[in-house]
Amino acid sequence: MRHIFYTVSVLALIAVWLLSHSWPPFLWAYALVLPLILLGIHDSLQTRRAVLRNFPILGHGRYLLELIRPEINQYFIESNTDGAPFNREMRGVVYQRAKGAVDTLPFGTQKDVYAQGYEWINHSLRAHSGPQETPRTLVGETTCEQPYSAALLNISAMSFGALSSHAVEALSRAAKRGCFAHNTGEGSISAHHLAGGGDLIWQIGTGYFGCRDEQGNFSPKLFEENARLPSVKMIEVKLSQGAKPGHGGILPAAKVTAEIAEIRHVPLGQDVLSPPSHSAFSTPLELLEFLDALRLLSGGKPVGFKLCLGSRSEFLGLCHAMSETGMHPDFIAVDGGEGGTGAAPLEFSNSVGTPLTEALAFVHNALSGFRLRDSIKIFASGKIITGFHMARCFALGADLCYSARGMMLALGCIQARRCNTGECPVGVATQVPGLVAGLDVTDKAERVWRFQRETVESLLQILGAAGLDGPEELEPRHIMRRVDPLRVLSYDEIFQFIEPGSLLCQPVPEEFEADWLRARSDAFV
Repeated sequence: MRHIFYTVSVLALIAVWLLSHSWPPFLWAYALVLPLILLGIHDSLQTRRAVLRNFPILGHGRYLLELIRPEINQYFIESNTDGAPFNREMRGVVYQRAKGAVDTLPFGTQKDVYAQGYEWINHSLRAHSGPQETPRTLVGETTCEQPYSAALLNISAMSFGALSSHAVEALSRAAKRGCFAHNTGEGSISAHHLAGGGDLIWQIGTGYFGCRDEQGNFSPKLFEENARLPSVKMIEVKLSQGAKPGHGGILPAAKVTAEIAEIRHVPLGQDVLSPPSHSAFSTPLELLEFLDALRLLSGGKPVGFKLCLGSRSEFLGLCHAMSETGMHPDFIAVDGGEGGTGAAPLEFSNSVGTPLTEALAFVHNALSGFRLRDSIKIFASGKIITGFHMARCFALGADLCYSARGMMLALGCIQARRCNTGECPVGVATQVPGLVAGLDVTDKAERVWRFQRETVESLLQILGAAGLDGPEELEPRHIMRRVDPLRVLSYDEIFQFIEPGSLLCQPVPEEFEADWLRARSDAFV
């Protein structure tokens, strides 16, 4: 659009000049044309707003609408559904923090506190200002030669190819400045991930991009080359994701650029398939052996897996295998079924996979029941935007959090919902050079860093209000939910938590019995 603008501007000036020679009064047209051209030049050169940078003059239409109804008022709309109003509210939170704007609100609570599903945290009369130092969590301390001290909030998996080169580099720069981790997504490690200098969690999916042979099978040699890069701090094997668990995917040949083909080790000019499941293992025992091999090949870095919880008996089978062999991952990333992506079938987005709160409670319970909880850290992922969202996850057993949607919004995503077309107007989810150029890496890295910092600070303030000294002190009893207009229950009343070791002896807790009996360490059933 910028090239079109400059072309039209030159043609307009020539037209005015020619017409003014035949009709001198037409010289007044310069009074209209020149200010517009100067405004357009300013728009295309500024770096704070990608919409104006990519669409000079035309982009002002968006901001004129915001003058009619200010952005923060528009986005804080009470809603108890997961529809558009919820997304507007969360977008308002991110924008305010990322821009460093005032995020306090007039006139109190913006939600209907008597609506079913409303949640809150109980405060304490022993409230204080919160922890003075920001806590971090050590991952792999008992099994790894290179354990990693992780931040409480990190960038969730988003691949280069799905995101633009500028977006990936901005995320990496933000991660470096804020000392938090950046998950590469399953599209492998690109030069743009490395350019920012941030800590990386290298995600490996079913396509084994960046560590596959010519037949698409896992390549230990290629894995070792990437895994030992200094920027790579942890390895994450993706079993499934919340947006489309068990679905797999395809990258059409038209989207496979020469750069993407080289990074992913795939042929140029051909569709690239990500199968629904892995070929390197097919049973719980084989998965654990695979994770052990990755830890060794990486030089002793923490290794874990990510999943959207599906069959509960399959996860209990994994726990059986861990208990029998003594092998276990260093971390498990639990992705809620409400997780998002640029493109997924509607039924999978809406109706497949366990939501985050239920999944977290089950995974925490299962690991605790097998006395594995102290050895394995839990990441939580699924529409985590605010400090309260983080507190809710910690209360259910999480040690760390991921955010993808929040980081994208901080980058400048306006939810144009064109991710799957490759025509993102703000240069976040596109490979079109003219649109990518509109995203200024320096400015957007600053915004992502600020959003992460302010959100973690919000969590610490909430902890202080609850009279707690760290997220590890959060318990299910601290979080309340209105289950109907007349009843309120705490999380420890909604979710049943079992005693440590109770799945290692008979009889097992009744709510686990059916899945426990089906679970097998030698097969996913």
